Amino acid sequence: MGLLIRNADIVNADSRSKGDIWIENETITRIGENLDAPPNAEVIDAAGRMVFPGFIDPHVHIYLPFMATFAKDTHESGSIAALAGGTTTYIEMVCPSRNDDALEGYQLWKSKAAGSSACDYAFHMAVTRFDDRTEEQLREIVADGTASFKIFLAYKNFFGVDDDEMYQTLTLAKKLGVIVTAHCENAELVGRLQQELIAAGKTGPEFHEPSRPESVEAEGTGRFATFLENTGAAGYVVHLSSKGALEAAMAAKSRGVRIWVESVLPHFLLDKTYAERPGVEGMKHVMSPPLRDKRNQKVLWDALAQGFVDTVGTDHCPFDTAQKLMGAAAFTQIPNGIPGIEDRVNLMYTYGVKRGTLGLHRFVDAASTRAAKLFGLFPRKGTIAVGSDADLVIYDDAYRGRLTAAAQQTNCDYNGFEGMEIEGRAAVVTVRGKVQVRDGKFVGERGRGRMLKRQPAYF
Repeated sequence: MGLLIRNADIVNADSRSKGDIWIENETITRIGENLDAPPNAEVIDAAGRMVFPGFIDPHVHIYLPFMATFAKDTHESGSIAALAGGTTTYIEMVCPSRNDDALEGYQLWKSKAAGSSACDYAFHMAVTRFDDRTEEQLREIVADGTASFKIFLAYKNFFGVDDDEMYQTLTLAKKLGVIVTAHCENAELVGRLQQELIAAGKTGPEFHEPSRPESVEAEGTGRFATFLENTGAAGYVVHLSSKGALEAAMAAKSRGVRIWVESVLPHFLLDKTYAERPGVEGMKHVMSPPLRDKRNQKVLWDALAQGFVDTVGTDHCPFDTAQKLMGAAAFTQIPNGIPGIEDRVNLMYTYGVKRGTLGLHRFVDAASTRAAKLFGLFPRKGTIAVGSDADLVIYDDAYRGRLTAAAQQTNCDYNGFEGMEIEGRAAVVTVRGKVQVRDGKFVGERGRGRMLKRQPAYF
């Protein structure tokens, strides 16, 4: 039995048209007007609603051991939350620590997702040390279909790599044609600043941002770009949050460095005053890079509209209230992260397209298409086209609501965007032609998701 979507207002990153979409064997097989369908076909009338390609979150943490605890979502709960918000594919960070075996870590992360995710997924493989076994292991991981790496220029002695390890990782990535994503800070400076603040009795969550100031992020971004320039590798800055870091990335791009930029949902809508709230309310908003001075928000929105910020992810990483309270005595012990996978699309649409200056096509590009292109998923994902996977979002622009923890699918007892208004939400979401969500509620098949294998393309 196929699926016919009638009267669709089809919105891609580069086009808009009216027509019907016929789906068979998990793919889009016809697009046109007044399409015929067999009598037993499921038919959905999308009249008056836009139909977007399924949205892609390029940066999430589902399974994550971190700071003596674990992120709260499972692949079941995280994928259902993603789908409720219109995200049909996510790319998860595989993050073994420096003390773990990389290949064993990769297999562990894969096992956690297999058979559990309700939507499709892929991985970025974190390189948290580079020793005499690393190259062989990374070659095996790339051959398995994971064609992107991740490095941390932060979290010294846990996830972080030093400059020599960064150089070796980028040199290998260039040989393999793999893009390298990077958390850009300066681990040494962060460590020193943290020690100074704690020694001075400045232990609350409001001191997290001063321990990782904008200059530290700008330095890390510039250093990553310099290493890209001198190795010839391709790089992608994750969760860029500030003007100085953006300027460092754009300066490198103007020199011909192959560098792209991601910012994440919290930095567009929240500022450092959220982390300055008393007690656990401030702790809930501790993440890295930290929430910044509000002046950076316009910088990011403008850069997104112009395409200087390429993608919008979430860095989804839910730690609940009890976990955040692990840092009651010192901000350095607060698990870093905030949920977002469920709310990204609706908030970006509301505050970018409806209430801001973000064009509709740039919205689709930033939230879906460009991630698909950068990470080897296009045109299978990220577009509505004949031959593409039938991942579709029929969007209800007339919906009005507010975000609440009580109504969310994410396995967390708070919502960092609590009470924010949204204008629009997904009315129907399909994953490879199967309806998984109707009117914000999961109605589909648990475990439907597949691991998406990708080919290197950055030689």
